[in-house]
Amino acid sequence: MLKIGVVGVGHLGQHHARVLNEIENCKLIGIYDKDLARGELISQRLNTKMFASFEALLNEVDAVDISATTTYHYELASKALKMGKHVFVEKPITAELEQAEKLLELADSKKLKLQVGHIERFNPTVMKAIDDIDNPRFIESNRIAPFNPRGSDVPVVLDLMIHDIDLILSFVHSKIKDIKASGVGILTSSIDIANARVEFENGTIANVTSSRISMKQERKIRFFQKDAYITLDFKDKKVSVLKKSKNLNKILPQILLGNSKFDPNDLVDITNIDASNNAKDALTMELESFVNCIINNTKPIVDGYAGTRALRIALEIVNLIYSKNEQEIK
Repeated sequence: MLKIGVVGVGHLGQHHARVLNEIENCKLIGIYDKDLARGELISQRLNTKMFASFEALLNEVDAVDISATTTYHYELASKALKMGKHVFVEKPITAELEQAEKLLELADSKKLKLQVGHIERFNPTVMKAIDDIDNPRFIESNRIAPFNPRGSDVPVVLDLMIHDIDLILSFVHSKIKDIKASGVGILTSSIDIANARVEFENGTIANVTSSRISMKQERKIRFFQKDAYITLDFKDKKVSVLKKSKNLNKILPQILLGNSKFDPNDLVDITNIDASNNAKDALTMELESFVNCIINNTKPIVDGYAGTRALRIALEIVNLIYSKNEQEIK
């Protein structure tokens, strides 16, 4: 039975603690939050222990789930790894690239599991489409939402866009050739809306947009590839797969000769998939995956290297935007 604790039980952390309290082969030993009143409230709700300090919690567990604010990720994760504890840390892995690289070294040197909370990898919508996505040539993602103070302490690239960056990197197995990016801060002094165009060495191009100042919420990603067009709608949990019709070779010659009237729908086969009735939600599958990779001594699906690669690209996008905006001011 894996003994685990949760650090940071705010908006996200409370759900991490709730799920871990229900997972088999895992025992939630307790939680810690620097907001003691908040910690006591959640501990009572889950009938678990609120520890007086992070160190006290670490002494009682085999692994820790770090759901605190990004600025504390490195301090907490490095301390846990040094004490020989497996670590799950919410995305982004750290606030700075150098910090992430140090965590990788620590985890490797102590042979510990380090998993990063890029939850969209476990989204039922992604799971339903994963077998259809094959060597995409163009990817377009839109992740926009109305303003929410939570997460506004970092640029929208690190708060929202990094989800799609990680997903895209998981499907495109090629090095990045070039990145172009634009963005502005409107409600905050940081970046509130951003767009990046990422070109890979294999020719794939990804156009990624994120905003936290939209009047509506939309979370979609589209994959264009040979003979197929795939849309994933994370908000409505739906997948649409459009492929050329199996009868196209019979129909198309007649159409081109003008010998046949046709319905455009005859040229394609469309499969619509509802992922909303999945037995388990993404958070449950993500945390089960973490627990199982420790018990079975397997590699995490989203390990520290994946989290660091997503952070590296996200920070490059942020730096490109800041540099471009500074030049425009001059």
